Amino acid sequence: MALDLEEQEQLSAIKSWWSQYGRLVIVTVTGSLLAIGGIRGWHYYQNSQSAAAVALFAQQQAAERASDHKRVRDIAAEITDRYGSTAYATLAALSAAKSDFDTGDLASAKTRLQWVIDKAKEEEARDVARLRLARILHDEKKVDEALKLLEAKHADSFAGLYADLKGDLLFTQGKREEARAAYQLALDRSDAGSPMRQIIQLKLDAVGGAG
Repeated sequence: MALDLEEQEQLSAIKSWWSQYGRLVIVTVTGSLLAIGGIRGWHYYQNSQSAAAVALFAQQQAAERASDHKRVRDIAAEITDRYGSTAYATLAALSAAKSDFDTGDLASAKTRLQWVIDKAKEEEARDVARLRLARILHDEKKVDEALKLLEAKHADSFAGLYADLKGDLLFTQGKREEARAAYQLALDRSDAGSPMRQIIQLKLDAVGGAG
């Protein structure tokens, strides 16, 4: 019974994950690009292709704020098709995947997330895309596919999130001990102030806690 309650709370938390962290991810990736690129990044920004992508991305963000999901998706398609080598294609695809997810178009969300995994140069973006795609696959009962995604190398800052989802997948397979170990790792690697810690602790309690 505790697990049922936990799963309901987890589902609510996961569904709000994008709204809580989606914009932060975009800001983080953008900030990383500027920091890493330095002067060369600014030169790249100023070339004609990148400038066009920036303009479209700004339009997409305005459409996102206006909840114009069709416009968000249309612009993402244009940026990825015409300016796929730019960082803004990655950001546009993530934004469109969020829009797809929010409106229940999981097939399109999966396609965009796979594009990010295959094409993005930014590690953080690939990590987010794998995490989101694995969550969708879990919902679709494609547990083995989801676990395989989570085996990929990822940034240390994502270790807690990856371990938490891995625990969910292992529990679905009936592997309680492995799930418990994953949840413990997730708890150990999550920030002290993270709202996910309470949910992870509920999962640990449900599968046997420290016992």
